[in-house]
Amino acid sequence: MSEKTEQEKAQAGKSMAMPSDMKAFNAKVIADFRANHGQFTGPMAGRGVLILTTTGARSGKARTAVLGYGRAGDRLVVIASDNGAPAAPAWYHNLLARPIATVELGPEPFKVRARVAKPEERDELAKAVPYLAQQQTLTKREIPIVVLERS
Repeated sequence: MSEKTEQEKAQAGKSMAMPSDMKAFNAKVIADFRANHGQFTGPMAGRGVLILTTTGARSGKARTAVLGYGRAGDRLVVIASDNGAPAAPAWYHNLLARPIATVELGPEPFKVRARVAKPEERDELAKAVPYLAQQQTLTKREIPIVVLERS
């Protein structure tokens, strides 16, 4: 048998199971990303993910999340799915209260201004996140699409 290429390894990792402790998993992913100068390694290598740091809506403290994303031109597009949970994730509520956040996507973090996609933009922006339709089947609420624009 031949050895798998890096691309095959990355592709194989795309079907990994959901970790039982997402908070611990995300902390490890964030530490790995930062230790490797803005590169994901291990099971996250080759995935379309970014690190988003928001300011807590109530606490005022920095809150960091690992999110899948897509691109629509020079904008980054994320969905507030929380894997189909009945309510949107905390980072979404943080952005509604305080729309300026930091994105890490490579070695240099940058500031973004977040906004919820307008109804007339949804169909076009949904193309940037092809897993939205699958995530939408997991919940009755409409999953918000969030646009992150460099500020």
